[in-house]
Amino acid sequence: MLVANRGEIAVRIARTARAMGMRTVAVYSDADADSEHVRACDVAVRIGAAPARDSYLRADRLIEAARTSEAQAIHPGYGFLSENADFAEGCAQAGLVFVGPPPAAMRSLGDKIVAKRTAAAAGVPIIEGSKAGEVTPASLAAEARRLGVPLVIKAAAGGGGKGMRVVTELDKFDAALESAQREAAAAFGDGAVFLERYLEAPRHIEVQILADAFGTCVHLGERECSVQRRHQKLLEEAPSTAVGAALRSAMGEAAVRLALAAGYVNAGTVEFMLDDQGRYYFLEMNARLQVEHAVTEAVTGTDLVREQFEIAGRRPLRLSQRSILPRGHAIEVRVYAEDAANDFLPSAGTVEAFHSPQGPGIRNDTALRPGSEVTLDYDPMLAKLIAFDRTREDCIERLGAALDDYTIAGVTTNLPFLRWLVTNEHFRAGETTTAFLSEHFHKDTLATDPDVRYAMLAAAGAIQFPRASPAAGSSRGTGPWKQLGPWRAGSERRKVRFESPPGSVADVEREIETAAWRCRLGDLTGSVSRRQEGSYTLHVGQQRRRFTATVTSSAVRIAMDGFAGEIRLAALPSIKASAVPAMRVAAAGAAASIAAPMSGRIVKMNATAGKRVDAQAVVVVMEAMKMEHSLTAPFAGSVAAVHAQAGDTVAAGDVLLEITPAG
Repeated sequence: MLVANRGEIAVRIARTARAMGMRTVAVYSDADADSEHVRACDVAVRIGAAPARDSYLRADRLIEAARTSEAQAIHPGYGFLSENADFAEGCAQAGLVFVGPPPAAMRSLGDKIVAKRTAAAAGVPIIEGSKAGEVTPASLAAEARRLGVPLVIKAAAGGGGKGMRVVTELDKFDAALESAQREAAAAFGDGAVFLERYLEAPRHIEVQILADAFGTCVHLGERECSVQRRHQKLLEEAPSTAVGAALRSAMGEAAVRLALAAGYVNAGTVEFMLDDQGRYYFLEMNARLQVEHAVTEAVTGTDLVREQFEIAGRRPLRLSQRSILPRGHAIEVRVYAEDAANDFLPSAGTVEAFHSPQGPGIRNDTALRPGSEVTLDYDPMLAKLIAFDRTREDCIERLGAALDDYTIAGVTTNLPFLRWLVTNEHFRAGETTTAFLSEHFHKDTLATDPDVRYAMLAAAGAIQFPRASPAAGSSRGTGPWKQLGPWRAGSERRKVRFESPPGSVADVEREIETAAWRCRLGDLTGSVSRRQEGSYTLHVGQQRRRFTATVTSSAVRIAMDGFAGEIRLAALPSIKASAVPAMRVAAAGAAASIAAPMSGRIVKMNATAGKRVDAQAVVVVMEAMKMEHSLTAPFAGSVAAVHAQAGDTVAAGDVLLEITPAG
């Protein structure tokens, strides 16, 4: 069985396949040659260069990889070609079993435009949208005027928030359409889009279904996915706090009705919007396994990937609707390589330290390990953390403790944001809609998370613990002990001086009862305990962070969530800023330099030297991790210089152009 995907989902699929006695085949691009999913499979086949369009979106190479490795089946995972009917058809023509729905069902439901027509015919409520056949920019613009604003542009060939733009002003429709089509083509190989009226602040509810080839279809309850950024889910849970037994039954029956009407076979998810009056509307059907399938697995005890394989092997469903009795509560959070304090911009780098939480009721799906390279070529999701318990309240507590025990160093992640999220009073009260972040989260919410100061506390505590005896012939006179002075041997209160900021000193005191060291740096206090040689835990208030520390003659190298670098005793060396401003204005009336806020590729350069631009006009469009990001002019003026062009790959902080203010 070949897994036509990468990362955590490839590892997860391979795990079940091997448990069922299958030989597994991984595929990889040049960027993934040493990735965990390659190690997780029995055989690995290279399929091309790093860009997805040259590897994971190449159906011909995937099918050829299956042929050369003698695979008999292909599981597409999610994303990439998972909802591409031509790929499914190509597999069938090559004599391969495609672990997913038949091509005809994929075309009627995987294509969001056709899916709406199918849903309406099956009596499922839908949201008004653009008319069928309206696909040209001119005809879509006419449909936009007919529908009015707010409206949403959506990719026809896939989901996940890619190729989606909300339009609130008609004069911005053309630019949004162009951007959505370009992003959809990059993500799914198809730039087709359609329009819908935009519901403001609904809940996003989806229903998991399973259907076999013999006419049996069941639903496995709902998941709520309302907490999102840029129309991409950040947290999913089951059951929803807004769905009672009657509504659950109605939505489940509607999902089954739609699947049967389309001749759907295998696992699928029917997504709905739920308004504040309890009315639901069909959104789309994902003709594949969902990212958040683990939530349903937790509350139903069902291995959905195993069910997919059984159905693909033309075995009848063993489940009946009456036998499916969800129990308890499950919540999943997505761990992304992105900076929540900087508009959730993606980040890249090398993972220097990694620790995932373990224990009862905790599941961590990831392909990450120390040394993993996180690139800008693919989606920034690094892992999925799932917690399960008897009640929602207990589940949130379990999840919060697990997040405190999670460490990823070397790459900026959204872990601080996720910790904030599960402690937010509105989330705990179940008050979640798609407007949750815009209503409750601001970029300065996380500003009180001083990662560098945490690392300084960690270093101050770590150096207090005895080191292993040095090797024969090594100098006993080196290391921080020589710097710290004669007080080391007898005193239980100490001071650690840092090079930067100048004059910064940490007071350190021994905690006799716990064998930990309490450290104070200004108004920040924490304690450091040792787990084993080189591995420690920092406690600050209710937060707990694991970290590793390597002591050299003049510094301590710290790797902890949110920080990876050296803390120099008596320099805090240059630490990569977690956010690079997209513009730098020297002084009032001075020129502004528009800089890249993250590493990526220039998709469009709208500026030329001497050109006049309006305030807030989009001057550059960048692409990173399959998402587009627009940079705007801070004021009206003229372009003084342009330093990049479309197609260029740039690094975070690179100056792209300069603008001189008008007048």
